[in-house]
Amino acid sequence: MTAPPYGTSVPGNRWDLAPADVPRRTVSVVLAHHEQPAQLERTLAALGRQTRPPDEVVVADDGSREAPVVPPGVRLVRQDDDGFRLAAVRNLGVAASTGELLVLLDADTTPEPDFVARMVALPEALPETLVVGRRRHADLAATGPGEAVERVAPALALPEPAWLRTAYDATRDLLDADETGHRFAIGAVLACSRWWYDELGGFDETFTAYGGEDWELAHRSWTAGGLLAHRADAVAWHDGPDAGARGRSPEAHRSETVAVADRTSAPGTTWRGLWRGPADVVVTCDPGLGATEVLVTLDSLLAALPRAVVRLGAEHRALVGTDPRVVGLEQPVAASARLHLDVRHGLTGDAAAWTALLAGHDGSAATRAVAGGAAELQDLRLLRRAARWGRPDLAPAGPPLESGPRPWSDDVTLESWLGGWAGG
Repeated sequence: MTAPPYGTSVPGNRWDLAPADVPRRTVSVVLAHHEQPAQLERTLAALGRQTRPPDEVVVADDGSREAPVVPPGVRLVRQDDDGFRLAAVRNLGVAASTGELLVLLDADTTPEPDFVARMVALPEALPETLVVGRRRHADLAATGPGEAVERVAPALALPEPAWLRTAYDATRDLLDADETGHRFAIGAVLACSRWWYDELGGFDETFTAYGGEDWELAHRSWTAGGLLAHRADAVAWHDGPDAGARGRSPEAHRSETVAVADRTSAPGTTWRGLWRGPADVVVTCDPGLGATEVLVTLDSLLAALPRAVVRLGAEHRALVGTDPRVVGLEQPVAASARLHLDVRHGLTGDAAAWTALLAGHDGSAATRAVAGGAAELQDLRLLRRAARWGRPDLAPAGPPLESGPRPWSDDVTLESWLGGWAGG
């Protein structure tokens, strides 16, 4: 974790509280390209008409047969043609850039004149922010590079994905986003600070087929404590229909879904029961818990939350037995985890009780007491942000959670729990 180089942060996902009139930072636009010379020419021309001209433009070419032609002042970097490597070529372009703020575009996605200015406004003030613009679609095949896309594209417009527009509307342009908000990030129209990009480690280069690398990056950004915003007024026009309208095969859809599920931990994209992918909920049990207390607590919890990871001391691990979900206390809480449950005394409850516990956490508080203080539920993304800024106010305590499992008591035996007469 490195200290933020400038700016400030805000509670929750309240990017609408970003300060105005902040110092201007240098901007690099990175264009990912593969065999799209006409679209690249049109997009480069549009970047020359920006109301806030970028300080630098980098074209990152993913193994085109011939090197693309770029005008003077535009930097070109290339990688070999080794299949679909969009994640890698974006990282290559960013590595060659020098700006404090990054705008990522695809070569076939042409920005309107205010695009850069609107995309960088938030990360210029709040450097942990990941901003997604509005990607619209049009048939631009007959449009020349000198034509203003904001004038010609609306008449050539193709449908936007309705599910995406609905999501932006329902979340007030992601202001009300939760842990599932990464599903609405689009790598072709993305902006963030260079510091935050480096802090996250860039795109995951193990993505070697179409789709998913942007969702995974946005998921990492969110769990690390980042903010997520949609700039509906930052419009760029994609040449051609959305991928969902281009007749992708069921096998391609399934492969993309599996790739994302194996790399994210949030509900909505990760596995629901299979023991695959990173942990979303991590549980730490106090070494002082009694034998029956820990057995009942973990049997109760893991029956309801089969993908939780549990951290135990050596004696408790020997008692519980071999289970891939159980690790030692010395293992740090996974960076992928969103929630941490610190169990000080035993808990019991059925699946509905444990589900109610997680449902009761709305992301507004970093710590909340559970079952009268028997445990504490911690929002790790808020705690990570507060630690990064050295600001405890970004990780406030909240009122106790009233729903969830109840405290374990000595009248509960293992037999009564397993037999079902100890209650849920």
